[in-house]
Amino acid sequence: MATAGVREIIPPSLTSISEQPPLFDGTTRLYTSYICPFAQRVWITRNYKGLQDEIKLVAIDLQDRPAWYKEKVYPENKVPSLEHNGKVLGESLDLVKYVDANFEGPSLIPSDPAKKEFGEKVISYVDTFTKELFTSLKGDAVKLTSPAFDYLEDALGKFEDGPFILGQISWVDVAYIPFVERFQVVFSDIFKHDITEGRPKLAAWIEELNKIDAYAHTKVDPQETVEIFKKRFLSQQ
Repeated sequence: MATAGVREIIPPSLTSISEQPPLFDGTTRLYTSYICPFAQRVWITRNYKGLQDEIKLVAIDLQDRPAWYKEKVYPENKVPSLEHNGKVLGESLDLVKYVDANFEGPSLIPSDPAKKEFGEKVISYVDTFTKELFTSLKGDAVKLTSPAFDYLEDALGKFEDGPFILGQISWVDVAYIPFVERFQVVFSDIFKHDITEGRPKLAAWIEELNKIDAYAHTKVDPQETVEIFKKRFLSQQ
């Protein structure tokens, strides 16, 4: 188990000229991208459970992907994927649950029935949430994302035993924070807007998550996030 608080040295991203790591040699590998919010969910889960030694990171350069990744590892050619026990699995939230259930370490899925039920309800909104955020960039982004961020603010008021969506940190926080992280940076830098304005619970949630190394060590450099968004989503504006 990894030592808490120690920032691991992450491997460089593999490109089209990189050799493929061995496949199904008994090593568990998380194929990821350091800039992908979906992959970040599984990376956070791995870190939170202290699995830095058990699950090796294999970073893929999404702009220059190795052909072997699609041909031999994961035909969907997306990240994240997890190589474990002779198979490769995908889909970020499925992998969060899989890692939580199949490896040692503290669980991110609550046993309390009320929290479990509410967690599933909030998770069922996350795809709508992320779609609304990205779609907003084509219009009045601040106005269009207001309902999504208000939903999160309201959800954060359900349980009072902690600052997280289910009170204590859970997979629900892990599902949302990679996207909130990016849009907080982009809205501040490009639109000069603070997404936590008038949303004190959201502000406290982000502040508390930033104190957790398992998440903080996965954060993208803010300037890199801004550049990515300008290039991919805001180039027409």
